[in-house]
Amino acid sequence: MEFTLKANLVDLENKSIYPAEVFVINRRIAKIMKLREAQDSYLLPGFVDSHVHVESSMLVPSEFARVAVTHGTVGTISDPHEIANVLGVAGVEYMIENGNKVPFHFFFGAPSCVPATAFETAGAEINSADIDRLMQRKEILYLAEMMNYPGVINKDPEVLAKIAAAKKHHKPIDGHAPGLRGESLKKYVEAGISTDHESFKYEEALEKLHLGMKIWIREGSAAKNFNELIELLFEFPDLISFCSDDMHPDSLVNGHINLIVKRALEKGHNLFNILRASSYNIIKHYNLPIGLLQTGDSADFIMVNNLREFRVLKTWIKGELVAEEGKSLIKRVEATIVNNFNCSRLKPEDFAIPALTSKIRVIEVMDGQLITNKIHLPCKTEKGFAAADPGSDILKMAVVNRYSDAPPALAFIKNFGLKKGAIASCVAHDCHNIVVVGTNDRDICEAVNLIISAKGGISLADGNAKELLPLPVAGIMSNSDAYEIAAQYIAIDKRAKELGSLLKAPYMSLSFMALLVIPQLKLSDKGLFDANVFEFVDLFES
Repeated sequence: MEFTLKANLVDLENKSIYPAEVFVINRRIAKIMKLREAQDSYLLPGFVDSHVHVESSMLVPSEFARVAVTHGTVGTISDPHEIANVLGVAGVEYMIENGNKVPFHFFFGAPSCVPATAFETAGAEINSADIDRLMQRKEILYLAEMMNYPGVINKDPEVLAKIAAAKKHHKPIDGHAPGLRGESLKKYVEAGISTDHESFKYEEALEKLHLGMKIWIREGSAAKNFNELIELLFEFPDLISFCSDDMHPDSLVNGHINLIVKRALEKGHNLFNILRASSYNIIKHYNLPIGLLQTGDSADFIMVNNLREFRVLKTWIKGELVAEEGKSLIKRVEATIVNNFNCSRLKPEDFAIPALTSKIRVIEVMDGQLITNKIHLPCKTEKGFAAADPGSDILKMAVVNRYSDAPPALAFIKNFGLKKGAIASCVAHDCHNIVVVGTNDRDICEAVNLIISAKGGISLADGNAKELLPLPVAGIMSNSDAYEIAAQYIAIDKRAKELGSLLKAPYMSLSFMALLVIPQLKLSDKGLFDANVFEFVDLFES
């Protein structure tokens, strides 16, 4: 494989731009020759997502790659935490195997918290011995986000053993510490945690930076921290990178890291600081074998029309042209189906809640954030049972154990906005049980049963109207064409909004309502959980 290209080369290593002819031989950059005349287009290193759960796109890795390359993304730091909670180490191996079938740089981590907590039911467990074995694999580059920050701070032996395994194999440790400050944060950092992508306040991120952590600024489908944190790039350009964390298929089709680059430019940030946060800083932190447009590097780069619009014209990975003018050149590959889904269909009466007192704890959703508020509201009752109150935007919520038959956990939630019907999903971080929000027990039950019958998916029920997007791979991903899945997702998302939801991404927000490691109030399949004190609380207040 040999070819040459002429363009204006953006050199991130030396922070310069100059016309050049680039010679590619055997998938590597053999020579770079400076030219006298300016060229029409620009070559620069391809973008890298510094933290993403590929599974949240509802696409297997090979399909994720087909879309991502059209936006100039050549690699991801991928935490296979989601499928690991369903299938354990076998799930991690599935992601590696499928990702290896396409020309793309997938760099997987060893999931550190499977299950994420002891307060929910997962489909598998990954212990410290498993972590040590995973760390021996060349495909595993780091210990993925250490969500159990209480375990780190309190020196839980199993948690420390996982951290020790990463250190033994000289691999970095990613963090996850939303809202952590002061002495607790110091203890967390001292354990060897090097990054954090969960900061949602400027002051919080600043404190972490001063303690030596690197901050990955997240802008995904649900959690959006760009506006709050981007000013940090002025003062700490070498310690900042961009990530998506979680992207639903409709978001991924529209753009990826390239959109964050354009927004940072609009904010007036230095071009080189922005581009380094999009590739260079990540490549250096994880010591990735991704090229940076230097002689001898792997031929991983993109061509854009100019340095204002950043329209991606072409993408090359290891010297192979993988995208051109917005179209992916990566061929689809056959993805096998693996799963772990073992619960029976339910009845509407399974979702009934006897009213015990007149006041309840309610989860309050915050659009564009993973954190929730805990509020206290009067309980609406009907015939002695606690009921949803769509007029006040207080809906019933349930989490159903997908791995075995058990009574659903029940609660109430505010700000979803549904006026009728119910929506459900088993893309529910972290254990991927079934989570549902609705206005009445019949539709709630039907939305759940649609997913149970399909052994995975996202659904909607409104009387006789029923809709389902099946996700047969581990119950959280599809093995179908990425663009078809995006179109189906857009359609069901639209229907959810027609039922009254005012959230920008109702299904993405729904997927985080069972995420116990993010404050404040969440619901697992075992009950209502206060993440501030890390313990269960009663739905009804005395």
